[in-house]
Amino acid sequence: MSKETLKVLSPYDDRLIKELPLDDSKVINRALDVARSLADDPSKTLPIPERIAILERAIKLTEERYDDIVKTAAEEGGKPLIDSRVEVTRAINGIRVAIDTLSHMGSSEIPMSLNQASLNRMAFTFREPIGVVVAISAFNHPFNLIVHQAIPAVAVGCPVIVKPADTTPLSCLNLLNILYEAGLPEQWCQMVVCSVKEAEKLATDPRVDFLTFIGSSKVGWYLRSKIAPGTRCALEHGGAAPVIVEPDADPNYVLPLLSKGGFYHAGQVCVSVQRVFVHKELALKFANELAKLAQDLKVGDPLKEETQVGPLILKREVNRVHEWVEEAVSKGGKLICGGSKIGETCYEPTVILDPPDDVRLSRLEIFGPVIAVYSYTDRDDAIKRANKLPLSFQASVFTKNIDVALEVVKKINAASVLINDHTAFRVDWMPFGGQKESGLGVGGIPYTMHDMTQEKLIIIRSSVL
Repeated sequence: MSKETLKVLSPYDDRLIKELPLDDSKVINRALDVARSLADDPSKTLPIPERIAILERAIKLTEERYDDIVKTAAEEGGKPLIDSRVEVTRAINGIRVAIDTLSHMGSSEIPMSLNQASLNRMAFTFREPIGVVVAISAFNHPFNLIVHQAIPAVAVGCPVIVKPADTTPLSCLNLLNILYEAGLPEQWCQMVVCSVKEAEKLATDPRVDFLTFIGSSKVGWYLRSKIAPGTRCALEHGGAAPVIVEPDADPNYVLPLLSKGGFYHAGQVCVSVQRVFVHKELALKFANELAKLAQDLKVGDPLKEETQVGPLILKREVNRVHEWVEEAVSKGGKLICGGSKIGETCYEPTVILDPPDDVRLSRLEIFGPVIAVYSYTDRDDAIKRANKLPLSFQASVFTKNIDVALEVVKKINAASVLINDHTAFRVDWMPFGGQKESGLGVGGIPYTMHDMTQEKLIIIRSSVL
């Protein structure tokens, strides 16, 4: 094991929370050998009833340690307590979803005897574990993302090696310790804390059968280009979620939803509300009303009950967000509210009206507490502007006209379109994943379990059939 360590710091005040040893190449190689040996010997696979029992005990243990898990997630990740509680509650339900999904992954018959060549045959398929899974995770939902990546592997019988985000490894450690205490042998779910260089070696090792990656587009597509032949992968990146607000939408209904969807977790969510297109006659008033909600939000220490918006994960992200905001305003965007750093770690919830389409705020995912409002006169033009980006994740439309809503659904580039709801909505059993540069494959626990298994066909020939 390397003598180097990883310092886990509070993103709010830089306080040292814990120090963990960094794993070197020898540790990672040993983890891969252990996982590979399990995957290559079907006799070692834990029976499904045993896996279910382990997951059920894990639910109970998570519920018993709920407050401590919430505190750790908020402390290391910066998401306020109110939202970290929602995250851990979702995670508990996610484990239940994995258990339930096992009952729907049975065999299916393939018709035979339909022609002369297939006479006297019977065929059916079943699913078996794909093999070794490597899960590289992100910081913004430090407990629930590990649930989404590791629990499906455990449920279907794949050995999994988890590499959590450098900033939030303690939530991952909490989950793995719960699984071990629930009866899962440690070799079935291993955690490594390592450098970027070692993480790349882990992801691209030929012993890996499936890579699940949640993080930046740049890193995800790079890893996909380097993975070994035969390795399957799922990539979940980000977006710059567009919202179309029609003139008939009720602002009293729309505004609180967009405020929540844009400023939740300081905008550090892959489907945060970022680009809101509002009819020109209403845009200024809409932006001003949204700003009032933004200014009322309590920004600060994520461990305080009253906090609604916490820090950004790193100081450099505060500086980057501020640079993007300054660029948008200097090139013609109107700053309605916010636009300033709060200390070194937090940023004011910010609303900008009509920033140019060529600034970074309009072209890229800001991953910060900033919402841009764009005025439009023609809905088709607004949709074209929304579609200009090479990103395609979740989008939404607000209108009372079902025909208009369905027209937007048809025309807008998005993997999911929400009608009369913000773009950050998600439940853990629904399909969830980006298209184009926003990702590859479909997340959601049942879909991930499907991807972590592969279909095998059995054909039986008999003279009595």
